[in-house]
Amino acid sequence: MNWQSLSIYSGKLLDGYKMTLVITFFAMVISLILGFIIAFLNKSRILIVHYLSKSYVEIIRGTPFLVQIIFFFYIITPSLGLNNRYVIGVSILAIFSSAYVSEIIRAGIESIGESQHEAARAVGFTTYQKYRYVIIPQVITRILPSLAGQLSSLVKDSSLLSVIAVSEFTLNIQEITAINFRTYENYIVLAIGYLMITFPISLISKYLERKFNYES
Repeated sequence: MNWQSLSIYSGKLLDGYKMTLVITFFAMVISLILGFIIAFLNKSRILIVHYLSKSYVEIIRGTPFLVQIIFFFYIITPSLGLNNRYVIGVSILAIFSSAYVSEIIRAGIESIGESQHEAARAVGFTTYQKYRYVIIPQVITRILPSLAGQLSSLVKDSSLLSVIAVSEFTLNIQEITAINFRTYENYIVLAIGYLMITFPISLISKYLERKFNYES
């Protein structure tokens, strides 16, 4: 294998790698915000709100991410006047991930025993205070391992943004391959690059699972 063929493209590799990290970071932050909102809308007593949020989750989770990328990029975003591929890429990734995050949060909320709700009401907490001081702190500790796992998936899913020419790690590797034709070397570097991101996240996820392991 000729690894020297990659050395002259180290700058392009590093730029793509940094872009993957940036896209993943912003997508995760936005998906967490959307996930919390959708999770609470899902528990709404207003039927139309409940069913709309539930439909959103089912549609996003039930369709391939690649199809969603193409649909949003070629149909939705032109009608909204968006043309920045990076903003579009982060938005698509965040929308896709938020459906999974919302289900993680919803499951976390439902895992809290009724006794906790009764205790909050007994001391005179409002609904906001109950969730702010009693429910949410417990939910966060319980869902942290699952959120870490979702972040790992998000990193890998970001590679599909290459189909809309977002200049992240995978697209840059593909462009380098089109120049030097060193497919094996290039894709080994690609795999190692993603592994360098996802492996530490996997270790953190396992650590959090042990740290916040609750007995049922």
